[in-house]
Amino acid sequence: MEVVHVTEGAETFTCNAFLAIGEDGHTTLVDAGAWDGVIDEVRSHTDDVDAVVMTHQHGDHVERLEAVVDAFDPEVYAYADHPTRTHALEDGDTVRIGDEEFDVVYTPGHADDHVSVVSESSLFSGDVVVHDDGAFDYGSFGRTDMAGQSRERLIESIRDLLERMPEGVEHMYAGHGSVFHGDVHDVVETALERAEKREPKYPDE
Repeated sequence: MEVVHVTEGAETFTCNAFLAIGEDGHTTLVDAGAWDGVIDEVRSHTDDVDAVVMTHQHGDHVERLEAVVDAFDPEVYAYADHPTRTHALEDGDTVRIGDEEFDVVYTPGHADDHVSVVSESSLFSGDVVVHDDGAFDYGSFGRTDMAGQSRERLIESIRDLLERMPEGVEHMYAGHGSVFHGDVHDVVETALERAEKREPKYPDE
């Protein structure tokens, strides 16, 4: 499976959006982002998007979703309701991304509707855990200083994710920061340790 970071060239604030292209031709976009150029970038790699999987519906992840749906008419998988959603995701579900099957892990704390998806080889973590984001390198986590967010719940989510993540996962595609290839368990464990210290990620948290 090839995974393309389709918002990498964005000059405006957006999440990372990833296009997964299976060897069988099945294509999945993980998050839609907030960059106006995302549709043209996707079209430079494929004529069709079979499915969109949303990690959560913060604006930087969902702003271009309706435009993506208008352009490609994909199936849309999301935990929370959305006008374009065709399939509801629940904890414990499986969802196809590219040509792999991923387990859905409900991971709130940063967002009430947040899910992460993990296969035998790869993790799409959204904003619950990231590799680097300007606050920390090699294991950071989503902010929890805004209304409706909870550091305690985020810590529980990271613990759940660690327990349910296969040992062989070596590719991590997070909602912000860089893509990571290597020992994903170690990165997530580092993020958990930092989150458990209860130190503020940002000065005003």
